[in-house]
Amino acid sequence: MKKDSISIAGRDISKLNIATALLAIFHLVGVVGLSSPALREIFQALTPFNLLLSIGLLFWLHRDFSKQFLAFALITYLIGYWIEVAGVYTGQIFGEYSYGPTLGFQLLEVPLIIGINWLLLGYITGEIAQRATKVKWLAAIYGAFLMVVLDYLIEPVAIKLDFWTWSGGDIPFQNYLSWFLVAFVIQLIYQYLSFEKTNKLAPRLFLIEVLFFVILNFLLVN
Repeated sequence: MKKDSISIAGRDISKLNIATALLAIFHLVGVVGLSSPALREIFQALTPFNLLLSIGLLFWLHRDFSKQFLAFALITYLIGYWIEVAGVYTGQIFGEYSYGPTLGFQLLEVPLIIGINWLLLGYITGEIAQRATKVKWLAAIYGAFLMVVLDYLIEPVAIKLDFWTWSGGDIPFQNYLSWFLVAFVIQLIYQYLSFEKTNKLAPRLFLIEVLFFVILNFLLVN
Protein backbone atom coordinates (compact mmCIF):
# COMPACT_ATOMS: atom_id res chain seq x y z
CA MET A 1 0.00 0.00 0.00
CA LYS A 2 1.35 3.41 -0.94
CA LYS A 3 1.79 6.08 1.71
CA ASP A 4 -0.71 8.40 0.00
CA SER A 5 -3.33 5.73 -0.60
CA ILE A 6 -5.59 3.37 1.32
CA SER A 7 -6.28 -0.24 0.38
CA ILE A 8 -10.01 -0.87 -0.02
CA ALA A 9 -11.22 -4.24 -1.31
CA GLY A 10 -7.72 -4.99 -2.52
CA ARG A 11 -7.34 -1.72 -4.42
CA ASP A 12 -5.15 1.24 -3.52
CA ILE A 13 -7.30 4.37 -3.55
CA SER A 14 -5.74 7.81 -3.31
CA LYS A 15 -6.30 9.59 0.00
CA LEU A 16 -6.67 12.79 -2.03
CA ASN A 17 -9.52 11.34 -4.07
CA ILE A 18 -11.21 9.92 -0.97
CA ALA A 19 -11.02 13.27 0.82
CA THR A 20 -12.21 15.17 -2.27
CA ALA A 21 -15.18 12.84 -2.70
CA LEU A 22 -16.17 13.12 0.97
CA LEU A 23 -15.97 16.93 0.89
CA ALA A 24 -17.96 17.13 -2.33
CA ILE A 25 -20.65 14.78 -1.00
CA PHE A 26 -21.00 16.53 2.36
CA HIS A 27 -21.18 19.98 0.75
CA LEU A 28 -23.70 18.77 -1.84
CA VAL A 29 -25.86 17.27 0.90
CA GLY A 30 -25.44 20.55 2.79
CA VAL A 31 -26.75 22.53 -0.18
CA VAL A 32 -29.84 20.31 -0.33
CA GLY A 33 -30.45 20.45 3.42
CA LEU A 34 -29.88 24.18 3.87
CA SER A 35 -32.03 25.09 0.87
CA SER A 36 -34.94 22.97 2.15
CA PRO A 37 -37.15 24.76 4.72
CA ALA A 38 -38.10 21.39 6.25
CA LEU A 39 -34.47 20.34 6.78
CA ARG A 40 -32.77 23.70 7.28
CA GLU A 41 -32.79 23.76 11.07
CA ILE A 42 -31.14 20.33 11.26
CA PHE A 43 -28.43 21.26 8.77
CA GLN A 44 -27.81 24.61 10.44
CA ALA A 45 -26.99 22.70 13.63
CA LEU A 46 -24.57 20.50 11.64
CA THR A 47 -22.54 23.48 10.37
CA PRO A 48 -19.80 23.19 13.05
CA PHE A 49 -19.41 19.49 12.25
CA ASN A 50 -18.98 20.30 8.55
CA LEU A 51 -16.19 22.73 9.45
CA LEU A 52 -14.49 20.13 11.64
CA LEU A 53 -14.81 17.48 8.92
CA SER A 54 -13.31 19.84 6.34
CA ILE A 55 -10.30 20.78 8.42
CA GLY A 56 -9.88 17.19 9.59
CA LEU A 57 -9.65 15.93 6.01
CA LEU A 58 -7.38 18.82 5.10
CA PHE A 59 -4.96 17.92 7.89
CA TRP A 60 -5.25 14.24 6.94
CA LEU A 61 -3.45 15.21 3.72
CA HIS A 62 -1.02 17.54 5.50
CA ARG A 63 2.51 16.13 5.76
CA ASP A 64 4.41 18.34 8.20
CA PHE A 65 3.23 18.65 11.81
CA SER A 66 6.40 20.38 12.95
CA LYS A 67 6.54 23.01 15.70
CA GLN A 68 6.40 25.76 13.06
CA PHE A 69 3.19 24.37 11.58
CA LEU A 70 1.63 23.90 15.01
CA ALA A 71 2.60 27.49 15.82
CA PHE A 72 0.85 28.68 12.66
CA ALA A 73 -2.28 26.69 13.51
CA LEU A 74 -2.44 27.87 17.14
CA ILE A 75 -1.61 31.52 16.40
CA THR A 76 -4.13 31.65 13.54
CA TYR A 77 -6.87 30.15 15.69
CA LEU A 78 -6.17 32.61 18.50
CA ILE A 79 -5.99 35.61 16.16
CA GLY A 80 -9.25 34.60 14.49
CA TYR A 81 -11.11 33.97 17.73
CA TRP A 82 -9.88 36.99 19.69
CA ILE A 83 -10.28 39.46 16.83
CA GLU A 84 -13.91 38.33 16.65
CA VAL A 85 -14.30 38.85 20.41
CA ALA A 86 -12.88 42.35 20.07
CA GLY A 87 -15.09 42.95 17.04
CA VAL A 88 -18.28 41.88 18.79
CA TYR A 89 -17.56 43.84 21.97
CA THR A 90 -16.37 47.08 20.38
CA GLY A 91 -18.11 47.23 17.01
CA GLN A 92 -15.02 49.09 15.81
CA ILE A 93 -13.17 46.41 13.83
CA PHE A 94 -15.59 44.81 11.38
CA GLY A 95 -18.64 46.90 12.25
CA GLU A 96 -21.48 46.21 14.68
CA TYR A 97 -22.60 42.59 14.58
CA SER A 98 -23.54 39.69 16.84
CA TYR A 99 -23.52 35.92 16.56
CA GLY A 100 -26.63 33.75 16.53
CA PRO A 101 -26.80 30.23 18.04
CA THR A 102 -26.17 28.37 14.77
CA LEU A 103 -22.39 27.97 15.13
CA GLY A 104 -22.58 26.27 18.49
CA PHE A 105 -21.00 26.86 21.90
CA GLN A 106 -19.95 30.44 22.56
CA LEU A 107 -17.40 31.98 24.89
CA LEU A 108 -17.51 35.76 25.32
CA GLU A 109 -20.38 35.86 22.78
CA VAL A 110 -18.25 34.31 20.02
CA PRO A 111 -18.54 30.65 18.88
CA LEU A 112 -15.34 28.73 19.55
CA ILE A 113 -15.62 27.16 16.09
CA ILE A 114 -15.01 30.57 14.47
CA GLY A 115 -11.29 30.23 15.12
CA ILE A 116 -11.37 26.97 13.14
CA ASN A 117 -13.00 28.83 10.26
CA TRP A 118 -10.18 31.41 10.21
CA LEU A 119 -7.61 28.60 10.33
CA LEU A 120 -9.29 26.65 7.54
CA LEU A 121 -9.58 29.65 5.23
CA GLY A 122 -6.08 30.87 6.05
CA TYR A 123 -4.58 27.47 5.29
CA ILE A 124 -6.28 26.77 1.96
CA THR A 125 -5.75 30.28 0.58
CA GLY A 126 -2.16 30.37 1.83
CA GLU A 127 -1.41 27.10 0.03
CA ILE A 128 -2.87 28.44 -3.21
CA ALA A 129 -1.02 31.75 -2.89
CA GLN A 130 2.39 30.18 -2.30
CA ARG A 131 1.95 28.26 -5.56
CA ALA A 132 1.32 31.49 -7.42
CA THR A 133 4.48 33.29 -6.33
CA LYS A 134 7.57 32.60 -4.26
CA VAL A 135 7.72 36.25 -3.14
CA LYS A 136 6.35 35.81 0.35
CA TRP A 137 4.83 39.26 0.87
CA LEU A 138 3.10 39.09 -2.53
CA ALA A 139 1.79 35.63 -1.66
CA ALA A 140 0.45 37.08 1.60
CA ILE A 141 -1.41 39.81 -0.30
CA TYR A 142 -2.85 37.30 -2.77
CA GLY A 143 -3.87 34.90 0.01
CA ALA A 144 -5.57 37.72 1.93
CA PHE A 145 -7.45 38.72 -1.23
CA LEU A 146 -8.69 35.13 -1.66
CA MET A 147 -9.86 35.09 1.96
CA VAL A 148 -11.87 38.26 1.36
CA VAL A 149 -13.41 36.70 -1.76
CA LEU A 150 -14.60 33.79 0.35
CA ASP A 151 -15.92 36.11 3.05
CA TYR A 152 -17.81 38.10 0.41
CA LEU A 153 -19.55 34.88 -0.69
CA ILE A 154 -20.14 33.67 2.87
CA GLU A 155 -21.63 36.87 4.33
CA PRO A 156 -25.11 36.89 2.69
CA VAL A 157 -25.59 33.18 3.35
CA ALA A 158 -24.39 33.51 6.95
CA ILE A 159 -26.93 36.26 7.59
CA LYS A 160 -29.73 34.23 6.03
CA LEU A 161 -28.85 31.19 8.16
CA ASP A 162 -28.44 33.20 11.39
CA PHE A 163 -24.71 32.59 11.77
CA TRP A 164 -24.45 36.28 12.62
CA THR A 165 -26.40 39.50 12.07
CA TRP A 166 -25.30 43.06 11.29
CA SER A 167 -26.65 46.11 13.02
CA GLY A 168 -28.93 47.83 10.51
CA GLY A 169 -28.95 44.75 8.28
CA ASP A 170 -26.26 45.91 5.84
CA ILE A 171 -22.75 44.49 5.56
CA PRO A 172 -20.36 47.44 5.97
CA PHE A 173 -17.36 47.93 3.68
CA GLN A 174 -15.35 48.18 6.90
CA ASN A 175 -15.90 44.45 7.35
CA TYR A 176 -14.10 43.56 4.13
CA LEU A 177 -11.28 46.03 4.74
CA SER A 178 -10.67 44.67 8.24
CA TRP A 179 -10.97 41.11 6.97
CA PHE A 180 -8.22 41.85 4.46
CA LEU A 181 -5.94 43.34 7.12
CA VAL A 182 -6.43 40.46 9.57
CA ALA A 183 -6.12 37.94 6.74
CA PHE A 184 -2.88 39.61 5.61
CA VAL A 185 -1.35 39.12 9.06
CA ILE A 186 -2.39 35.44 9.02
CA GLN A 187 -0.98 35.02 5.52
CA LEU A 188 2.33 36.57 6.53
CA ILE A 189 2.58 34.04 9.34
CA TYR A 190 1.72 31.21 6.93
CA GLN A 191 4.21 32.31 4.28
CA TYR A 192 7.16 33.09 6.56
CA LEU A 193 7.00 30.13 8.93
CA SER A 194 8.99 27.17 7.64
CA PHE A 195 6.92 24.01 7.14
CA GLU A 196 5.88 21.94 4.12
CA LYS A 197 3.05 23.76 2.39
CA THR A 198 2.12 21.35 -0.41
CA ASN A 199 -1.40 20.03 0.12
CA LYS A 200 -3.27 19.14 -3.07
CA LEU A 201 -6.58 19.07 -1.22
CA ALA A 202 -6.38 22.80 -0.41
CA PRO A 203 -7.22 24.18 -3.89
CA ARG A 204 -9.93 21.54 -4.30
CA LEU A 205 -11.50 22.53 -0.98
CA PHE A 206 -11.28 26.20 -1.97
CA LEU A 207 -13.19 25.44 -5.19
CA ILE A 208 -15.77 23.37 -3.30
CA GLU A 209 -16.28 26.22 -0.80
CA VAL A 210 -16.69 28.76 -3.60
CA LEU A 211 -19.25 26.59 -5.44
CA PHE A 212 -21.06 25.80 -2.18
CA PHE A 213 -21.59 29.45 -1.26
CA VAL A 214 -22.27 30.62 -4.82
CA ILE A 215 -25.07 28.04 -5.08
CA LEU A 216 -26.46 28.92 -1.64
CA ASN A 217 -26.38 32.63 -2.53
CA PHE A 218 -28.44 31.82 -5.60
CA LEU A 219 -30.90 29.56 -3.74
CA LEU A 220 -31.29 31.47 -0.47
CA VAL A 221 -30.41 35.10 -1.08
CA ASN A 222 -31.29 36.04 -4.66
